[in-house]
Amino acid sequence: MPICRDWSHLEKQAHTLLDGLSLDEKLSLLDGDTPFWGGLAAIALHDTSHRRPWPAGVLGRLGITGLHFVDGPRGVVLEGGATTFPAPIGRGASWDVDLEERIGTAMGEEARSFGANLFGGICVNLLRHPGWGRAQETYGEDPVHVGALGAAATRGVQRHAIACVKHFALNSIDSARFRVDVSASERVLQELYLPQFRDCIEAGALAVMSAYNSVNGAWCGQHPHLLREILKGRWGFRGFVLTDFIFGIRDGEAAVTAGQDLEMPFRMIFQATLPAAVAAGRVPMARIDDAVLRLLLAQATVPGGAYPESLRGCRDHQHLAREAATKSIVLLRNEGNLLPLSGTGSLAVIGPLADTANLGDRGSSDTRPAPGSVVTPLAGLRAAAPELQLFPCDGHDLAKACALAARSDAAVVVVGLDWRHEGEHIHPGDLAPILGQAPPPDGLLRLVGRRRLLPLWSRLASVAAQATRLGSARVGGAFASGDRTRLELPAGQEALILAVAAANPRTVVVLMGGGAILCETWRQQVPGLLLLWYPGQRGGEALADVLLGRVSPSGRMPFAVPTDASHLPPFDPRARRITYDLWHGYRRLAHLGQAAAFPFGFGLSYSTFTHSDPMAQWLRGALQLSVTVANTGQMAAAEVVQVYAEPPGQAAERPRRSLVGFRRLSLQPGQSERVAIQIPLRCLAWFDASRDAFVLEGGHHQLVVARHAEDEGISVDLPLEAGVVGR
Repeated sequence: MPICRDWSHLEKQAHTLLDGLSLDEKLSLLDGDTPFWGGLAAIALHDTSHRRPWPAGVLGRLGITGLHFVDGPRGVVLEGGATTFPAPIGRGASWDVDLEERIGTAMGEEARSFGANLFGGICVNLLRHPGWGRAQETYGEDPVHVGALGAAATRGVQRHAIACVKHFALNSIDSARFRVDVSASERVLQELYLPQFRDCIEAGALAVMSAYNSVNGAWCGQHPHLLREILKGRWGFRGFVLTDFIFGIRDGEAAVTAGQDLEMPFRMIFQATLPAAVAAGRVPMARIDDAVLRLLLAQATVPGGAYPESLRGCRDHQHLAREAATKSIVLLRNEGNLLPLSGTGSLAVIGPLADTANLGDRGSSDTRPAPGSVVTPLAGLRAAAPELQLFPCDGHDLAKACALAARSDAAVVVVGLDWRHEGEHIHPGDLAPILGQAPPPDGLLRLVGRRRLLPLWSRLASVAAQATRLGSARVGGAFASGDRTRLELPAGQEALILAVAAANPRTVVVLMGGGAILCETWRQQVPGLLLLWYPGQRGGEALADVLLGRVSPSGRMPFAVPTDASHLPPFDPRARRITYDLWHGYRRLAHLGQAAAFPFGFGLSYSTFTHSDPMAQWLRGALQLSVTVANTGQMAAAEVVQVYAEPPGQAAERPRRSLVGFRRLSLQPGQSERVAIQIPLRCLAWFDASRDAFVLEGGHHQLVVARHAEDEGISVDLPLEAGVVGR
């Protein structure tokens, strides 16, 4: 059931509640309901983040049930049997908008079954550099692709809960996220790093989480240009902004004035600063009322009723997880048509990840599926083909692995990354300036008294912050794996691949992970190569279906993998300052004249396809490109039709080619279908900061229908007149 959008009725209802609130009650709605020190202890000692939603703004006197937040890019993170789907980067590889909307719907239902009504699982930060530790949490490197999938997830979640889109904005270095300042021109912001957020807002998202980092000198949690001028002003966002958790703002007055509405999940900086700021007139009452109204309005849109626990991990959601895992698998190499493994009687299944539950990062996105419910690659093959003789080996004994490979008809080597190689990162020394503002424990306040304690507390907090900074420097500050600067596999895994391939020429490598893995030292030595990502709890079954030819692989790369790390943009996990420009991913490779090892949008199939007869026509505010797609192979399969724009490039420096639309479709052998893809004019334009608008460049544009970013494809010539197409 979709969320009601009778805004006039909802606004009247919210205003009625607002009129009944005292000032203290209004301010109490602007932060989480958990005391700071008790909350920290609960996280550290009781794993609270994975046990219950985080409450905010619960006010029983007026029946305001408040917000209840739960995280979950790959599924609800709470213990209790929620479904673990493939990580978003894998779902991005499916290029399946309908599938992502169905997954968003399932996640929204499961979040509600835990009592949550605010779901923080939609991350649309661009993958600027594939070594980012949280690459797995986003959909890819391109704003059109990421925006379409993020909008789809938003639509699904908003049927049942409030969709929270994160992290606004330019958050793509994890190990420096609490200190790095990202410089970016207005053009770079508007063309690359903000459109995907706008897509989610237009899809109905009612919550946006601000980022930890700063942009052009201002912290994102208190950034008037991002929050007030762009998000709420230019885009007309009607929902609310919440901080990233615990350390999301530095200055309460600056944050609320800039457009921040809710500090999560603790009573912290807002509680300590806003009462005095409002009393002194430094924060206008109208801004407080606006924040409260936004919070009340969003809550009013959530459908009522109880959601049963039986939704968690139910059969339909398990099938959905398996479908997503299957569609996410990318076939990167298939020399001699080694795959599918038909006619194979025995198979060596080798590698440290062959029989390991490998779901991804163990930070805030960590999921807790029911015990025994994760299907590993080995378990998936055993269940799918009981008649197939399997020889498993973890690969630690190289001689044993090679002997098993040599005696088998074929070998599958399952290697890659896990939570020890990439993921969320906290460097405690970076938190020292914020810890210095932490409020005193409530019990100590009651014991000593506010007037006597606060002057002493500020000195104690400063000493504690300095101790944190010094202690962090001594231990290196790594709480988790964080970002990667070396993009190859661990040396032992590369040696295993080469040894097994030498022992059996019919070797298939299956890679797991979230970011790019450079394969140049070994990829020419193996005939088969698949990307499995972090495939969720049904990934082993999906892999078996593809390896055995029951399903054709249909995933396409959501980012470009270069042949050399030097082709990537600068990346320092501990940077203090960095500049983002127009050039990353496939755009950068084309700009440098470097071919990718695996281009953006690339993926092989067990079938073959043709594209023909492309035509473009004008629609209101958009173009529509239609093309005939035919399956010319012998197997049912899915194709991803990608449309790239090649502008004249005379008015301003622009990427040679940019994705402007796509469509995934499934076809039976011999079947053809006419496909129509709508392209907003804004996607064809560039942002002219002098006019503060998106501008179409006059001249001949080419729309190229291609299979990936480096495919020659077939094109349509499109003469366009110059003009403004929107803000």
